[in-house]
Amino acid sequence: MRKKKERLTVSRRRAILEQVKDKGEVLIAELSKQFGVSEVTIRNDLEYLEKKNLVIRARGGAIHTENHVGIDHSIMDKNKIHMEEKMAIGKMSVQLINEGETIILDSGTTTAEIAKNLDKFKGLNVITNALNIANLLAGHPNIHVIVPGGVLRQNSLSLVGAMAEKSLSNFFVDKAFISTDGIDTKLGIFTPNIEEASLNGIMINIAKEVILVTDSSKFKRKSLAFICGLDKIRTVITDKGISDEDKKHLTDAGIQVLIA
Repeated sequence: MRKKKERLTVSRRRAILEQVKDKGEVLIAELSKQFGVSEVTIRNDLEYLEKKNLVIRARGGAIHTENHVGIDHSIMDKNKIHMEEKMAIGKMSVQLINEGETIILDSGTTTAEIAKNLDKFKGLNVITNALNIANLLAGHPNIHVIVPGGVLRQNSLSLVGAMAEKSLSNFFVDKAFISTDGIDTKLGIFTPNIEEASLNGIMINIAKEVILVTDSSKFKRKSLAFICGLDKIRTVITDKGISDEDKKHLTDAGIQVLIA
C-alpha cells in the first residue's frame, strides 16, 4: 500500500512538472480537481518541486523556471512569487530606518515592498534606480526621491549603465537595501544581469550599512553575475523558510539575521 502511494506521488509530481513546462504556469485548485487530491497535497508537491529548482511557487500555484544561471525573470513574473514573504520583509525593513536618513533601494519586488511602507516618515532621502519604486514614492511630499540617470532595463524597470554608476558614485548613504536573485552563504550574492551587479557594487561601496532583503527561496542559488561577498553585508532580512544551515553560515560570518 505504501509503495503504491509513493508511486502515485512520483507519477503525479512528474505530471505536474510536465504541465508547468507546457503551460508555463499551474494553479493549485485546478491541479487538486484534476488529480483528485487535496490542495494541501498539491502544495506539498509544488514545495518538493521548488526545492529541486524545477518550479517557482507563486500565489495560488507555480510557474516554470529553468535551472540556468543566466535566467532573468521579468518584474511582472517576480510580482507573482512569494509575495506574502516579501510584504513581511518590507514591513520589517522599515523598522531599521531612522528619521532623516538617506537610504538606497535597489530595483526589485522586495525593495518595492519597503517603499510601500515609508509613509510614516516626515523627512527621508531615498535614492533608487527603479522606476516602479520612484513611482510608488512620488506621492509622498516628505520623501526626497533621487533617481540616477541611465539606460532603462525593461525587464526590471531599472536604470543601469555608466551614467547611473557615475551618478551614484557622487553620493554617500546611511543604509543600502539590496535584493538578490541568488545567495550562497559561503560565497555571496548574485544576479543574472551584469550591469545590475556592477551598479549594486557601487551602491554597496557608498553605504555605511548594507542590508540584504531576500525571501528564503533565493538561498542555495547562484546566478551569472557576482555582486559581493558576505563580508560586505551587515544584516539579512528573510523569512522562516531559511534553513538552519544557511542561518548558521550567516551568523558565523558576523551577519545579523532577522526573520520576518
